Amino acid sequence: MMLIMNEPFIVGVRFNTISKIYHFDASAIRDVQVGDFVIVATSRGRQLGKIVQTFDTPPIPNEEGWKPIERKATARDLILRQIWKAKEEEVVHHCCLKVRELGLSGIKIATAEYNLDGSRLVIHYNNESDPKTDVNKVKDAMQPFYQGVKLEFRLVGARDIAKALGGMGSCGLDSRCCAKFLTSFNPISVKMAKAQQISLTSMEITGMCGRLRCCMVYEYSNYEAALKTMPKRGKRVFTPRGEGKVITLYPLKGTVLVGFPDNSYQEYNVNEIEPWSEGEAQQREQLKLRQEEQKRNASIEERRMQPIKSTIQPSSKSNIPKENTNRRGKNNRRGRNQKQTRTQNASQNSEPFPKHPRETPKPRT
Repeated sequence: MMLIMNEPFIVGVRFNTISKIYHFDASAIRDVQVGDFVIVATSRGRQLGKIVQTFDTPPIPNEEGWKPIERKATARDLILRQIWKAKEEEVVHHCCLKVRELGLSGIKIATAEYNLDGSRLVIHYNNESDPKTDVNKVKDAMQPFYQGVKLEFRLVGARDIAKALGGMGSCGLDSRCCAKFLTSFNPISVKMAKAQQISLTSMEITGMCGRLRCCMVYEYSNYEAALKTMPKRGKRVFTPRGEGKVITLYPLKGTVLVGFPDNSYQEYNVNEIEPWSEGEAQQREQLKLRQEEQKRNASIEERRMQPIKSTIQPSSKSNIPKENTNRRGKNNRRGRNQKQTRTQNASQNSEPFPKHPRETPKPRT
């Protein structure tokens, strides 16, 4: 019994309705139960929190260890917390007016939070639309209205803004998941959307915050485990009907849609099909390529062996030179006849040349 009493009594405390759970040491007041309000010391000062869980076996502590719970909250503490809660809404409204007066449209005010005694005020904001905006201008304009209060501006992400504002979700639910039950934001990637066969259009995968939807992580582990036992899309498989190709996967049903060469489709259970091994698939692919290459070579050789058929029938070789020879002979005869005609005409029109004087005979005396 003494060993059990010496173990630390660790409880989980939550400071807001939907927020992260922090562990504290309640060994000094072991009579606390789930639902009790307690006062604890944090990095933001003394805070009022609510116990939401207890541990029979202490969890593994962090490097700094567990901070102790100071005491149970009284009725005065609860009323004081309600007063500060009402003032927080006024601070948000006042801060939004100052941002508008300064013309800093890139800053979006989310929430404000007082600590238990009102000595510290934290304002959460976001400036992703204009990261170069200087928030110190707003802080300097707000500080004179809150004398004696340590004013702090803390940058938060777009998901925290959507959680604080609340409202309808992009899927149509009246309340967003982050504002209803999510206490922390898990990392989301496009890989999760692909595994669940979700369309990658922005309207399908983004939420009201402009980030990937948190709900894609809910069933991702089930899809991931099911996909490990199923062939990939486009894989060749053996089915009771014969060889086919995987067209679509249905992970939650454990079935696949297989396409066949005759352009028909049929759905099979994963246990009814057998995927090709990588070695066998490569061998079949290489064999297919070799067969296609042999067919191409055979068709080329067949075309090469066939005689060349021309649509125009050329004349024989004996007729070509003969035709040319006759044509040249006619031209030559025509030319000689024209030359003889010109010579005769010239001889008829001209007088005969006189004989040389030496050739003329002299008369005898």
